[in-house]
Amino acid sequence: MKITEVRIFPKTEEKLKAYAEITFDNVFVVHNLRIISGEKGLMVCMPSRKKKYGTFKDIAHPITNEFRAEMEKIVMDAYYKKLEEVKASGVQESPSQEDISANEE
Repeated sequence: MKITEVRIFPKTEEKLKAYAEITFDNVFVVHNLRIISGEKGLMVCMPSRKKKYGTFKDIAHPITNEFRAEMEKIVMDAYYKKLEEVKASGVQESPSQEDISANEE
């Protein structure tokens, strides 16, 4: 299974740097990955859902460390490329996937 597309939606919040979505083999997409600023730098967080007592559980996630590393590299490369495009265009922030979905309804 290969990642065939990555879409990045930059944000200007302190910790949340961008939302991302990844497409596998041009047939399956995962929305709401987040690129956040943590104690050790930027990291990719998988989509998650808040549980009853305030903890979070990933909805989807890589099974192997090798695929996680590959996915994170691909997403972060796309993020840095998008930052360069944003810098060149002068646009500060693109809409989140939630904003796009809400406008399509």
